[in-house]
Amino acid sequence: MSDSTVYRASTTAPVNIAVIKYWGKRDTALNLPTNSSLSVTLSQKSLKTHTTASCSSSYSGPDSLLLNGEPEDIQSSKRTQACLQLLRRFRKDVEAKDSSLPKLTDMPLKLVSINNFPTAAGLASSAAGFAALVRAIANLYELPHSPTQLSLIARQGSGSACRSLMGGYVAWRAGSSKDGQDSIAEEIAPVSHWPEMRALILVVSADKKGVASTAGMQTTVETSTLFKARAEEIVPKRMALMEEAIQAKDFPKFAETTMKDSNSFHACCLDSWPPIHYLNDVSRAAMNAVETINRRAGELVAAYTFDAGPNAVIYYEEKNEKLVAGVFRYVLQAVTGWDGEYGSNIPLNDRGGLEAKTVMTLKSGVSRIICTGVGGGPEQTDEHLVDERGQAVKV
Repeated sequence: MSDSTVYRASTTAPVNIAVIKYWGKRDTALNLPTNSSLSVTLSQKSLKTHTTASCSSSYSGPDSLLLNGEPEDIQSSKRTQACLQLLRRFRKDVEAKDSSLPKLTDMPLKLVSINNFPTAAGLASSAAGFAALVRAIANLYELPHSPTQLSLIARQGSGSACRSLMGGYVAWRAGSSKDGQDSIAEEIAPVSHWPEMRALILVVSADKKGVASTAGMQTTVETSTLFKARAEEIVPKRMALMEEAIQAKDFPKFAETTMKDSNSFHACCLDSWPPIHYLNDVSRAAMNAVETINRRAGELVAAYTFDAGPNAVIYYEEKNEKLVAGVFRYVLQAVTGWDGEYGSNIPLNDRGGLEAKTVMTLKSGVSRIICTGVGGGPEQTDEHLVDERGQAVKV
């Protein structure tokens, strides 16, 4: 009698926002970066991907993925297939050592995933998505691999996904070997080291990006005259500075390095041909607001950073909540998002000396606020998105 059991494992995974940016690949097939990067893992209380991996001999057809209620074509996705093949290979090794184990690798996978934030809008959805996918399947297959070992797999799905397999402050080492075995993520400091870090995200647009990250990266690598110096000279120095800042919990150094690196990354995008414009007027208004807040405070109490999109991520320490987030709350009181554990207690400030044009641009261009802080890595959960019969659960 064949085994028709539906095997399931579910996990949630966090978003991470880089303070030293990953941009450019030295190997597109293996997703090997041209430079190292470093990120802050954000709390899953605010942003997360929830994924259930299931398999059963009763499933028909090839592997499938349902993302936010819509079927995804994963058969033609080289990135997804690379992850699935590696995970199956490691499960086969486990099965070979214990013949009593069910042959899960012979069964089709049914994957169901949901995000609680806009997909492909510059909010690192692919990072959380692939981290959740890899972690959920690794749990389903009962693999003995550490987060660092799994980062080698997640990296091939989405480069920054390797950093979402860990919490706190995470470095992705570029490595130098051609096979990519030294291009791994490692946690350089846990959440408990600097738990006071907060992040305010100004969602400028929930639309998909005009230029996808992968295409943008290769355009920059091939055409930017600034890129070589950034990858070979600037980023290595900034990685060292950032690690020092985090270990010392030195926010001014953290802030300066974060903003300089964001500006450097977007300068390379503008220096590409044709130029890549990820930032817009609302993004620049957010930058102006941060600069004004810092001038008013007489020190760096806030740091902006922008990924490949217009959304502003503003880092600050909890002790400076009123100085930083309080100003944005005053200006953007009518915008949704000032609730939850991180947002509801932010004290109201005044407009912080912001210029009228900056205030008007922010009010008209910010559609949503996300209040969050540094958080932990993926978490296993018993809340499954696939029921015991193998049907997707409506959420």
